[in-house]
Amino acid sequence: MPIRRAFRLGVRVVVLVGLLAVAYLGLTFFQVWQATTDDSHEPAQAIVVLGAAQYDGRPSPVLEARLAHAVELYEAGVAPTIVVTGGKRDGDRFTEAGTGYRYLRQHGVPEDAILREEQGANTWTQLAAATVLLSDRGIDDVVLVSDDYHAYRLDRIAHELGLRAQVSPIDPGLSPRGRVQRLTRETVAVAVGRIIGFRRLVNLDDQLSNVSTLRPVG
Repeated sequence: MPIRRAFRLGVRVVVLVGLLAVAYLGLTFFQVWQATTDDSHEPAQAIVVLGAAQYDGRPSPVLEARLAHAVELYEAGVAPTIVVTGGKRDGDRFTEAGTGYRYLRQHGVPEDAILREEQGANTWTQLAAATVLLSDRGIDDVVLVSDDYHAYRLDRIAHELGLRAQVSPIDPGLSPRGRVQRLTRETVAVAVGRIIGFRRLVNLDDQLSNVSTLRPVG
């Protein structure tokens, strides 16, 4: 009898934990999706553009869309400074930030209105380095520019880093299937990041990526 009761109790606990997990993921998915529709760009001290791929000094379509949006915000008087972020991959001649800098200059943004962060390799490191760059200038009130599905996690990372941030996202033009995949991936990332911290999430993701590239010998 005690064994039966223990078994039933164990089943109930498992079911309850499962329901709570589903509810948590469902709520997180809703928050991630809702953030894609929220475009906030009240006046701030700086606009921060998250890096994306560049092709030998030419911005990829995603990076170009982010930069074009940043120019629109700058010209609308949202902030007097634009920060471009992102390093380069092995073999690249140009950084994402350097590519962004050239794009902004070609589109009329003055040199003294642009700051470059050229070391970051992912969202967390880009934003963390940009935070240091800005804090040296007494800036902590920013508008962040990235893809819309990325908005909620970006806001949470900024909060973790101590920034007062708004997110003004762009539509990356994904297919319906691609959009669902991105939102699902972001949901998992946010769900885990809120528990372990987004910096640890980046380290974990890097470790998993390294493991996945290992091949058995023999």
